Amino acid sequence: MEKQTLIVSDNFFSTGSTDIFNEAEEKVGVIDLKSMFTAELDVLNLDGKVIVNGRFPFLSRRWIVTDSEGREMGELRARFAFFSKRYEYSTSDGRIFEIESEAFSSLYLVYDENRNEAGRFEKISGFFSSAAFQLTSFDNGLDIYEFIAVVMGVNAIQKAERNTRHGAH
Repeated sequence: MEKQTLIVSDNFFSTGSTDIFNEAEEKVGVIDLKSMFTAELDVLNLDGKVIVNGRFPFLSRRWIVTDSEGREMGELRARFAFFSKRYEYSTSDGRIFEIESEAFSSLYLVYDENRNEAGRFEKISGFFSSAAFQLTSFDNGLDIYEFIAVVMGVNAIQKAERNTRHGAH
């Protein structure tokens, strides 16, 4: 089982580029947050090539991850749960990953369809001025760049839910 750990930050203004680092704090890629008005992002490698894209389709609560050619790789959805945060990521090749966190925890565990831990991510602070996530992938079946798009999708869904709650007065 190959283990990869990366650190990504969510840009404070939710637009522009932010770097992806490995554990040695070496830059290994970039996240391009397209606009502060739409939750869309590209994950690029060090050469600046788009590897994956994540976005909400128009008027949807689903987060879609596509490859550099625009082919759908998977779909992330929030799942209803009491006292916890739950998400499900379904890949286009039929794999299903459950993402779970306790209600007030910043640690998320990712399980494959056999309930094996496939990865984890945690909101951390200190490394960046805005929110940052430390991602660890244990699963060779979920590409690390795809995993980044999924984590940023969880963050985007949470932001959208907060905006809906706070804007619905």
